[in-house]
Amino acid sequence: MPAEDSNTSFDIAERPSQVPWPPILLVAVIVPAIALGYLAPLTWPGLDDTAARLIGRGIGVAGIALLIWAILTLRRHGTTVLPDAGATSLVTSGPYRRFRNPIYLADAMILLGAAELTKNVWLVVAAALFAALVTWLAILPEERHLERKFGQAYLDYKAKSRRWI
Repeated sequence: MPAEDSNTSFDIAERPSQVPWPPILLVAVIVPAIALGYLAPLTWPGLDDTAARLIGRGIGVAGIALLIWAILTLRRHGTTVLPDAGATSLVTSGPYRRFRNPIYLADAMILLGAAELTKNVWLVVAAALFAALVTWLAILPEERHLERKFGQAYLDYKAKSRRWI
């Protein structure tokens, strides 16, 4: 199959996906989790003490900080934050030094923090479901895109960094 279809100007090396999956997936897991929290609430497991609350909320706050740091890092390098747009540079600094997908990691952390804050166990399920779906629908296509676009430089970076944690 050629890289460019004669009917469109879409070059598969230029974009990881035609669909912005991550925000769609976030809405798709959050809305049912909130609804299920009202319609079929589950008892919050574990301790509900100060230490547990601080840790749970700390995960959420750390997720917000990671999200901001990751977005600022991408912007500083002049590349897009849009999940369906092609990267213009390979970013390996900031949170990208350790994690290949800090924005998606941040999203999951924020969901976990929100779960602790609201005591909605369904948000924990939503975080796990989001992680699985975003890996399949967004991360794997993004990795193929980055490998096509940046070749060995991306493979070297991939060998030194983690997809999630």
